[in-house]
Amino acid sequence: MSVLLVGALGLAALSGCSGDNDHPAGQRGATESGGREATRFTVAGTGDFLLHDVVTKQAASDARARGEDGFDFSPMLAQLKPVISKTDLGVCHVETPLAPPSGPFQGYPTFSSPPQIVNAIHGLGYKTCSTASNHSLDQGEPGVRRTIDDLDEADVRHTGTALSAKEAERINILNVKGVKVAQLSYTFGTNGIPKPAGKPWIVNSPLNPERILADASRAKQAGAEIVILSLHWGEEYKHEPTSEQRGLAKTLMRSPNVDLILGCHAHVVQPYEKINGKWVVYGMGNVVANPTANTQATHEGIIAQVTFTRNSEGRWKTQPSFVPTLVTSNPIRLRKLSSDSGNQATVTRTTRVVRSLGYNIPLAPPQN
Repeated sequence: MSVLLVGALGLAALSGCSGDNDHPAGQRGATESGGREATRFTVAGTGDFLLHDVVTKQAASDARARGEDGFDFSPMLAQLKPVISKTDLGVCHVETPLAPPSGPFQGYPTFSSPPQIVNAIHGLGYKTCSTASNHSLDQGEPGVRRTIDDLDEADVRHTGTALSAKEAERINILNVKGVKVAQLSYTFGTNGIPKPAGKPWIVNSPLNPERILADASRAKQAGAEIVILSLHWGEEYKHEPTSEQRGLAKTLMRSPNVDLILGCHAHVVQPYEKINGKWVVYGMGNVVANPTANTQATHEGIIAQVTFTRNSEGRWKTQPSFVPTLVTSNPIRLRKLSSDSGNQATVTRTTRVVRSLGYNIPLAPPQN
């Protein structure tokens, strides 16, 4: 079983074009494989894979179109690949627990999703995913186990849920071009579903700043130069981060052990904020969800991109950007957008929200 990611990842720490931020790079030198560490690498984070019934039905239809049984999520997510596969570290969020291959499958309110989504996640180029969400316990401990086992089998790293206390204590550290990067994941809660008796470690909840900071410290002590927190938080369908989000962000970003926060849960895009020279992405919206439910804003999201560059003094500088996305129907497809790709209303709205706290975060250049 692959190493479970412990910790918290939720605010996307990005550096705006209004100024770069510096933070210590830690010990430099040769990697364990004998090569040199990179002086530059990129991270791309995305929001919720929220597999409503209509999304699952579309995946089944796309599989039939290929003459196959089961589910094929690749066609609806294909436009992610040019971005995720070309980044050095793709970070996703698996919001819903996975079912056995033959089901039963169900959507809202207690999800049980086709495990074939993991094949698409791997094929798109994601390297690691957060799994702590308010839906983590929708299918109890069996759902947690299936999700972990399926990600392990696909060789996709993960963090936020665990199958034992020992597993929950492990820090997920990835080698990104010779640089050790940790991802940690937490959720505010589990929709009132209690953790199994005697298993408080099964999901990283609630959002306890002392625990998050302790895990981030352990990650740095284990050799991580960069620690990314994935946080499942905020108020659904609200673009503005709550006072609780902003307060927690300030607490976490005061620590030298936290370098980037990527946020999920609100199902709409939320802004970036620079705190203590580092960046928080409060919410990335949905990657894919029912494109006809709720408001237009829930069909819009972002790919949050961050470039880490080591300067001549050995300190990391971060530069953020973003790619607007839109989920369309008939058939359900995720579309990545740019300033000249059409859907200008979505691009304008998303850009306005991303920059709403006063930071002129740029759109990323188009990638095909």
